[in-house]
Amino acid sequence: MLLSAPAPTTTTTVAAQLSTLDRYLPAWIVLAMVAGLLLGRLVPGLNAALDAVKIGQVSLPIAIGLLVMMYPVLAKVRYAETDRVTRDHRLMGLSLVLNWVVGPALMFGLAWAFLPDLPEYRTGLIIVGLARCIAMVLIWNDLACGDREAAAVLVAINSVFQVVAFAALGWFYLQVLPGWLGLSTTSVSFSVGAIAVSVLVFLGIPLAAGFLTRVVGERTRGRAWYEGVLLPRIGPWALYGLLFTIVILFALQGDAITSRPWDVARIAVPLVAYFAAMFGSSLLASRALGLSYARSATVAFTAAGNNFELAIAVAIGTFGVTSGQALAGVVGPLIEVPVLVGLVYASLYAAPRLFPGDPSLPSR
Repeated sequence: MLLSAPAPTTTTTVAAQLSTLDRYLPAWIVLAMVAGLLLGRLVPGLNAALDAVKIGQVSLPIAIGLLVMMYPVLAKVRYAETDRVTRDHRLMGLSLVLNWVVGPALMFGLAWAFLPDLPEYRTGLIIVGLARCIAMVLIWNDLACGDREAAAVLVAINSVFQVVAFAALGWFYLQVLPGWLGLSTTSVSFSVGAIAVSVLVFLGIPLAAGFLTRVVGERTRGRAWYEGVLLPRIGPWALYGLLFTIVILFALQGDAITSRPWDVARIAVPLVAYFAAMFGSSLLASRALGLSYARSATVAFTAAGNNFELAIAVAIGTFGVTSGQALAGVVGPLIEVPVLVGLVYASLYAAPRLFPGDPSLPSR
């Protein structure tokens, strides 16, 4: 993707490409949090009302919000084009190692380093580290002029891999590895089966719906209509679902947030460290393997981002909507959005310096 030229600054160019909803997403998230806190204080009996109808262990309104978050993103993936990108063994191998070995291990280490005395938040962060990015990474990758098709393929692979492996990795990082290292394991309320059910419901259902939507839409109306008309209509619903879920979660988490703001700050610190370390190391590793700038940026953003929608869903389904694990997941989008926007600028700044003469470099 080429940026418009001429442009006075990279900042102006990146901002101009975002819709009003995307451009001010950090502000919308903050407003959603404030609205949730006010709702929790002004509406008595809210907890009982939300728990009246459930899907598994998750209240129906939250379940709807989580499913709405996931579906539009998965409907964007070009599932039929995976073969072209999967033939690039350097890209595929590096992405798989970064996403499923380095990322979870790094978050595990940061969670224990920064939150040794807060086991619920620590568990929530580890779950975040296991939920590999499949959502807004497509936006960040586009803004950084990464390889759009490679990003779509990596998103599709991460989506399928999470359905298959998330529960097993959760068991390993929450119970097995801490035992090997002589650390305390997650409380007995942890259930591999509960995590597996949460992943199948909140990732499997929207993944199947997104796949069927693309197949049926392209066959009946063609790709041009599907991507030019339908996707722009359903795309914003991912962010609507995110904001709705944040409102409800913060309505239920209000007491914990207002009474323990220092805890929220402590959750944010390892998240910022994680994003910076994963992005920087991934970009440099891609360059060292000889990948182009476009594909290096794609690898870096898919490795640095996390699927907070899935992490929130798993935390709620496994530990409850008012748990510390759920709060750790909710803090995630507030930190991820501004940090990854900053990394878009960093990527565009570093591009000509790290990849001089690369034909995939964005034009200014």
